[in-house]
Amino acid sequence: MRGPAGHAATGNATAGPAAAEERTGGAAGPGTAGLVSPGNGAPLRACGPGLLSDGERRWPVVAGIPWLRTGREELRRRAVRRIEEGDPDGAALVLLADTDDWWDGPAPSLGDVRTALRSATLREAVTLLGMGRVGAYFLHRWSDPTWLAVLALTARHSPGGLPVLELACGAGHLLRELRLRGHRDVTGIDVVFAKLWLARRFVVPGARLVCADVTAPWPLRPPDRPAYVACHDALYFLPRKEEVVRRALAYAGGGGVVLGHCHNSLVDGPTAGLPLDPAGWRALLPGAVCYDDADLTRAALDGTLPRSQGAGELAGCEAMALVSIPPPPPVRGPLSPDRPVPGRSLRPNPLYHDGLLRWPGERWRDEYGPAARTYLPDRVDLSPALLADARAGRLTPQVADLARRRVLVDLPERW
Repeated sequence: MRGPAGHAATGNATAGPAAAEERTGGAAGPGTAGLVSPGNGAPLRACGPGLLSDGERRWPVVAGIPWLRTGREELRRRAVRRIEEGDPDGAALVLLADTDDWWDGPAPSLGDVRTALRSATLREAVTLLGMGRVGAYFLHRWSDPTWLAVLALTARHSPGGLPVLELACGAGHLLRELRLRGHRDVTGIDVVFAKLWLARRFVVPGARLVCADVTAPWPLRPPDRPAYVACHDALYFLPRKEEVVRRALAYAGGGGVVLGHCHNSLVDGPTAGLPLDPAGWRALLPGAVCYDDADLTRAALDGTLPRSQGAGELAGCEAMALVSIPPPPPVRGPLSPDRPVPGRSLRPNPLYHDGLLRWPGERWRDEYGPAARTYLPDRVDLSPALLADARAGRLTPQVADLARRRVLVDLPERW
C-alpha cells in the first residue's frame, strides 16, 4: 500500500480554564522530563508556563506537547513570543498551521485553525485543519490493511513491559492500542505538531508526545533500561534512514526495533517517499526478522501467526516489515493487539452508510480498497441484538469475527 505523503481512553469535550490549558498552553509538566535540546544538547528546563530553556534559546510547550523541531527558527520564535505574551492559543495557531516538507496541499485559513481549537470531534478537526488525504488516512486508519499488518506485527513482537517509543507516530493510533492494553510508558514523536495535537485531544491523551524531527538529533534521553522502538508506514518517507535506525537501536538498548510497512522499490506502483529494495532495507537492520506486509494482514484476518520470510521471498512484496530481535514464544491472550479489548464498546465501521460500503475518497479507495474488499463486505445488515452486544463489549463469536474483519471497530469516543 502506498501511504499518503506527510503522515504518519478519551473523555467528553472539556470546558473552562483547565480545559483551555489542556487545549493549548499549560505548564511544562511531567511530559517534559528527560528532554534535551536538539540545538545544543543541553538538558531542557522549565523557565515559565509553557516554556523550556536550553540556556541559549526557549522552546514552546503547547497542549502539553514540547515543540522541539529544528530548522524552523522563525516559527519557534513566534510561538515562544505568543506564550510570553500570555497567549497560548496564539502559539497553538502558529504551530497548527505548520506541516512537513512532503505536504503539497493548501494551507488552512487562520479562521479555520482558530475554530479547530474548539472542535468537538476528530472528524471536525481534520477538516478544519485542511488535512485532506492525511486526514482521511487518520480517520479511517482503523480500517486499512496496513493497520491490520501493524496489529499482527505488534502481536507477534509485543513490547511486553518495555517502555515504547513510536517514531513518526502521527495521530497516535498504535499508542492508543497499547494504552488500552495496559501499556503506560508510551511516547510518540512526530515532526508535525497538528498530528500530535489530534493525538492529545482525541486519540490518546495519556501518551507522552514530542514534536521533533527524527532525522535530526533526538531530544529524548534513552531510558535506563531496554526499550521498544517502532516506526510504521513512515520510514520510507525519511531521508538519512541509516541515522534514524542507528539512533533507534541505541535508544532501544537491545530491547527491539520494529520497522513496519517499508515500501519495496522493486515493485511498480505510485511513487511515494524514498523506498528501498529488500536488500537495502535489510542492510539497515542486519540480521532482522522479516515479513511480507501482505502476509501480516492475512495473519490478522485469519487469527494466525505471521511467517517470517527470507531475502529471496521478499523481492515481489509491495512492502515489508523488519524486527531487530527474534519473536518470543507465541502468547496470544485476550489483550493481544490483533484482538478487540474485552469490555470495550465497538461501533459499526463509519465506512458503512445505511449498511453500504462507501470509500472516503478516490485516493483511499485506490490505496487501500483492493485489499480492504477482501474483508469488508459491500453490504452489512447488523441486527439490534448484535449491535447491543458490540456496544456493551460482549465479544460473542459473531462480534469478535466482525471486529477482526473491521466491520466493527473500537473508535475514540469523540471520533
